[in-house]
Amino acid sequence: MIQNSPNLPNKYSDLPIMHKLIETYKIWQEFLPNFPKSSKYTLGEKIDRLFVEVLEFIFAATYLQSIKKFDCVNKASIKLDLLKFFLRIAWETKALNNKKYILISEKLDEIGKMLGGWIRLIKEKLPPETEERR
Repeated sequence: MIQNSPNLPNKYSDLPIMHKLIETYKIWQEFLPNFPKSSKYTLGEKIDRLFVEVLEFIFAATYLQSIKKFDCVNKASIKLDLLKFFLRIAWETKALNNKKYILISEKLDEIGKMLGGWIRLIKEKLPPETEERR
């Protein structure tokens, strides 16, 4: 059986947003072990969980059609906003220093713009009657 390899193409790895999100998650994984013990298993785990949930929603959206895709990408956007919120709390409580916070925040802002563009594109493809329900 062939295992997934960075050299083998697959549906989700072709998405620039997935590539950017995985890259950002890897950076987060470097920061997490150095999180203060007092917030590592609360705030740190919450942030980690949100990263994974955004990854899951984006991955799932690649397999869905129209309205279901819209719902999934929209949920990813909401989770991304929550992720940014909890990262800000981590920064404000000094669990993340300025440099680390800025590095991850800039990448998440770019991902947010990509998600916003994807949502607009999906909306354009939805039938007009579906738009009215939104």
